[in-house]
Amino acid sequence: MFAIVGLFVHYFFTDSLEDQMGERVLNVAQSVAHIPELQEAFDEENPASAIQPIVEPIREDTGAEFIVVGNTDEIRYSHPLPDRIGETMVGEDNERALIHGESYVSRAVGSLGSSMRGKVPVYSDDGEIVGVVSVGFLVDDIQSIIANYTRELWFVLLITIALGVLGAVMVAHYIKKKLFDLEPEEISHLFLQKETILQSTHEGIIGVNHKGMITVMNQTAQRLFWSDNTQTESYSGKHITDVLPDTKLPEVIDSGESQYDQEMLIGNHSVYVNRIPIFHEDKIIGAVSSFRNKTEIERLSKELRRIKQYAEALRAQTHEFSNKLYTISGLLQLDQKEEAIALIQQESHEQQEWIQFLTRKVPDPMISAVLLGKLNQANELGIEMTFDPDSKLTYSISKQKKEVLVTVLGNLLENALEALKKSQMPHPQVSVFFTDLGDDLVFEIEDSGHGIPPEQSEKVFKQGYSTKEGAHRGIGLALSSQMIAEVGGSIFLEESDLGGACFVVTIPKQRLEVE
Repeated sequence: MFAIVGLFVHYFFTDSLEDQMGERVLNVAQSVAHIPELQEAFDEENPASAIQPIVEPIREDTGAEFIVVGNTDEIRYSHPLPDRIGETMVGEDNERALIHGESYVSRAVGSLGSSMRGKVPVYSDDGEIVGVVSVGFLVDDIQSIIANYTRELWFVLLITIALGVLGAVMVAHYIKKKLFDLEPEEISHLFLQKETILQSTHEGIIGVNHKGMITVMNQTAQRLFWSDNTQTESYSGKHITDVLPDTKLPEVIDSGESQYDQEMLIGNHSVYVNRIPIFHEDKIIGAVSSFRNKTEIERLSKELRRIKQYAEALRAQTHEFSNKLYTISGLLQLDQKEEAIALIQQESHEQQEWIQFLTRKVPDPMISAVLLGKLNQANELGIEMTFDPDSKLTYSISKQKKEVLVTVLGNLLENALEALKKSQMPHPQVSVFFTDLGDDLVFEIEDSGHGIPPEQSEKVFKQGYSTKEGAHRGIGLALSSQMIAEVGGSIFLEESDLGGACFVVTIPKQRLEVE
């Protein structure tokens, strides 16, 4: 390839140099032919005596091999060799100048050898052709000049090629280093593998550069943001905060510290997020965030939460009965049989009364079990928990709404009991009311605690916000609010008649659901 380029440049350079030499001899010939003294010398008796002194200095100054001036009979009036003046011009290439008045460049063999000649006619004052001027360079001299230039050309070309090869090697080494010494085929295969893995993973993945601009987003992440799939390409070039305002990716880029298993809401989806900075040569060039949809995890957590609630209810009931058994044991040891019998009858009556109430008013075993478990837990904590006698829930509830109610009631009652336990109030109370009259299922859970300030009534349903101290708070009410919204219901906060907080939950009966 380089040889072809070199030959082309050599040919082009040689041709250009010959053209330049031709133009040069023609220009010198034209300049000499237009010298007035030379034109007037043709009228003298001995033109050569006047013309030779005029043209010889010009020949020496221009470096021409010869400048020959002849008349129309081609008799020389000037020549580099004075002894050849008066002889006939050699070459037989003067016809176009002497007859047709043309100026041109020709190649011919003269008395000095093969040469390149510039031919120009000489005119008299009357405009007649009286002679011809021939300016030439020997072909050998021209070839010598071309050879000198060609050597320089090839030297420069070789230096250029060497520098080009060296530069190519350095650039290739630099690029390969940047590409982790991978070949193009390996890069293409890795790209296809990466793209396949990225799009097939069940986790949502978003990558941003050091400016926070989104560079990659897989299909799972797109479905999290745009469930209708109408804007799946609109993320390109956007800042991450324009797509996900609550993201902490800019914080990760600034601090360079990873964040793992952070919980947040994306639209209607609750997800766990991992955020990891990307380093290159000890410099942060971006960050990657992965999202795990909590739908499947929530199913397991709901089951575990219900099991925990059952276990807590059994534990509370066991603890309460254990205390009662110790009391009965003490009464029997003191030979207080009547008091022991009365205590047994009282406890049996109270327990059966609440069981009969819940069985009659709440036929669904899942919901009644949660309420009974929390009742036993309240008794263990010394908290008076009561059910409004007008409460009733006999409507047949769908599986989805049942799961929502078990989770929401468990969270709200747990929050009420925990708040009263911390409040250290003299007569802590929790009141529960529920009804299925009308088009909605309605639940009211109120307590006699310190309540929630009005300015915080909207914040309590936001993820991460909590009036309690400690880590992993601010999840229960946010999750409850989200689950209720999924079945078309609502949850809001009112002031309790007992002095504390009153949470009201409404769920429509007739909303269509996916069982």
